[in-house]
Amino acid sequence: MRLGKVLITGGAGFIGSQLLKRIIPHCKQIFVIDDLSTGQISAIPKTNKISFFKSCITNIDLLTDLLPHVDYIFHLACSNLLKSVINLERDFYVNFYGGFTLLRLAQKYCLNLKRFVYTSTASIYSDAEVLPTTEDHYKIRLPYAASKFATEHYCAVYYHLYKLPVCVLRLSNVFGPGQTTENPYCGVVAKFFAAAMAKKPLIIYGDGQQTRDFTYIDDVIDAILLAARKKEAIGQVYNVGTGCETSIQALAAEIMKITSYEKGAVIYKPARPIDIVFRRAIDAKKIQKELLWKSNFLLTEGLHATYQWLRRGDY
Repeated sequence: MRLGKVLITGGAGFIGSQLLKRIIPHCKQIFVIDDLSTGQISAIPKTNKISFFKSCITNIDLLTDLLPHVDYIFHLACSNLLKSVINLERDFYVNFYGGFTLLRLAQKYCLNLKRFVYTSTASIYSDAEVLPTTEDHYKIRLPYAASKFATEHYCAVYYHLYKLPVCVLRLSNVFGPGQTTENPYCGVVAKFFAAAMAKKPLIIYGDGQQTRDFTYIDDVIDAILLAARKKEAIGQVYNVGTGCETSIQALAAEIMKITSYEKGAVIYKPARPIDIVFRRAIDAKKIQKELLWKSNFLLTEGLHATYQWLRRGDY
């Protein structure tokens, strides 16, 4: 798959940096925009194909310069879930206004745009009544979910009004190599591994019975690239998840086993304002059928691969 010239927002983050590593051989040039509020410059591969810009995605002058040269846009940048309840204005400005700005300018300046892939979130389902949850459900409870879902709506607007070739992917609890606690807002898998490998207590918020649908990073990158390549993806919204529920307690136990820390301590703390989802399992039949995507990694396989990567220390 030849991608030509690509823009990745949030390219210094976990998912963005792993996408970069996968697509470098297939690109002529890659522009990366990241304000490094959570991303790490060290996560960006060193190659003359990549031009990095430390900036917010609302930088209109920068976007106006770059977008006329872009064939593909992968919009991954966002203010994260935990920070959203602390600063609603920033969440709105980065996630919603930033997404709208990118769509607006892409429609204006990207005359040869082949695909605009937007990574949304399973957080829009909140504590869903239907499990596994399909794409036609939503329950907005937190600002992060509101801003991400609003941007989905504007993706639909720009597709229907202007035929902008958009595709939306709702990702569920992504984990794997590339995710470290250098980002203080990283996911629970990275935090559990960091604690277990340091022989420190694993911290669980709430009673630990809450479940999540953990999706391995390689499977997520596969989905992103299928969304960019397959014409059937244009104008569509897809779940990306395994359909399997894993409790946080079970996750902690598995990571403690993998790291030979079975007798380690677990500390329970009160649930945080963001901890409103008791069960999560994502129905991915649509992307499986239409784009022929599949989840290749079981949770245990992905955890073992993550542990081996952490032990090598090549990050």
